[in-house]
Amino acid sequence: MEFSYKSDIGQVRERNEDYVGLFKNRAGIRFAVVADGLGGHRGGDVASEMAVSHLGYQFETTIFTDPHVGAKWLEEQVKQENQLILQRANQFSDLTGMGTTLVCALFFGKRAVLANIGDSRGYLLRDDKLFQLTEDHSLVNELVKRGQISSEEARHHPQKNIITRTLGVSDEAVLDQQLIELLPGDLLLLCTDGLTNMLEDQQLLETLLNSTTLSVKCENLIKQANEAGGKDNITVLAAAVQDEVEVAER
Repeated sequence: MEFSYKSDIGQVRERNEDYVGLFKNRAGIRFAVVADGLGGHRGGDVASEMAVSHLGYQFETTIFTDPHVGAKWLEEQVKQENQLILQRANQFSDLTGMGTTLVCALFFGKRAVLANIGDSRGYLLRDDKLFQLTEDHSLVNELVKRGQISSEEARHHPQKNIITRTLGVSDEAVLDQQLIELLPGDLLLLCTDGLTNMLEDQQLLETLLNSTTLSVKCENLIKQANEAGGKDNITVLAAAVQDEVEVAER
């Protein structure tokens, strides 16, 4: 696997409340995490950094190599982290109501466990086509699913920023998880809504296909989101399956 990531404050926000990390456990398994903080006076950046740093630290102590074990570990760790964020928010008045979205992936050679909570997304680029793998936990997505508004209306809905599931804020942190079979040439993209609110999926696809290296792909996605307005912090992490030999060896 090859990895690259980049985070940017955008054009409007005073600070970057996104956080991103890439970790490796004792068995060589990789863990990629992207979080988008929300709430409180400065709580967003605290919650997102807590989530990524704590999950990453705990992951680095593990030795598992099985995706099902990894999925169970992640579910338990997210529940624990949810309680830690709630405890911290209760300790400091300026952190009241803080929380974070989370999209992350555990990489086990030919397979990956993808998980999310909130509206940060995971995409798969395969055979020059882009697929959104995660489902947004947001009010507007619920309205789209019920047929009350269209997907286009959702992009500009006044309540677009209302998240229905978060890490922190609530006593419950319900994580969606899925097991993905990876193929040579696949690219998995994890990103915050600072990217997807600025760019259509077709723009994401064209940028990924027309950029050279993985690092340039990330840089160009950030650049385009900023050129489109950069109304939020923007974070992207790309993971590429390089070739069949490399996949088989992991």
